[in-house]
Amino acid sequence: MMKKLMLILMIAVLPGFALAAGEAVQLDHMEPDHANKASLQRGAATFTNYCMGCHSLEYARYKRIADDLGIPQDMYVENLIFTGAKIGELIKIGMDKEQSASWFGNAPPDLTLESRLRGEDWIYSYLRGFYKDDARPLGVNNVVFENVGMPHVMVSLQGLCAVEPQIGGKASVDPLSGNVQNGEICSDWETEGSMNSAEFNAAMYDLTNFLSYMGDPVKLERERLGMFVLIFIAIFFIFAYLMNREFWKDVH
Repeated sequence: MMKKLMLILMIAVLPGFALAAGEAVQLDHMEPDHANKASLQRGAATFTNYCMGCHSLEYARYKRIADDLGIPQDMYVENLIFTGAKIGELIKIGMDKEQSASWFGNAPPDLTLESRLRGEDWIYSYLRGFYKDDARPLGVNNVVFENVGMPHVMVSLQGLCAVEPQIGGKASVDPLSGNVQNGEICSDWETEGSMNSAEFNAAMYDLTNFLSYMGDPVKLERERLGMFVLIFIAIFFIFAYLMNREFWKDVH
């Protein structure tokens, strides 16, 4: 019986070890800020213009996003809904999953909960990790997701790196020359984009921040209520302690 239990335990933990072993790629850190509505608004615009042709947010509604991000509904409809959908509808796309699977190898996933699955650091690094690879069908690859089937849809903004970007490297200053080392993720560009590195990093921060919000739209409210719950528990503990002392004061 004990041997069977040990075998079951080993089978249960092996996938965790395999996942840990697979996390070999260094990632750049980003700290989401769901209170920064300007960032979320810019991220929503970037998602609509560059991602929504292939990726849906079918567990969310346009109206909820507009209300949470402080965008007037008429303005949202005019500028961020291009499919004729109603403001109260779920955010779906017209791309057929079977056709898209034949085009890209796999159907582009819904991104509503992508930040919960991958994490914000992964998304932020992935969006900035494309580079030229003529061996791939679409001519690009990604240092975070090797052999990905997705094209570099933001090449017009970032440009296309001719070599593998140095994702996860920490910028430092040479003490002798004073030059910044590892400040740029790409040392050689195949084509240049309309944004410089700092501008593109900021745009990808906003997009990642928006996807982080999509994965946990009630985060701010949850944290606010959590503080009230902790305060209530602290006050309740004081009365519970005093009552307990009163009940047991005559017991020796």
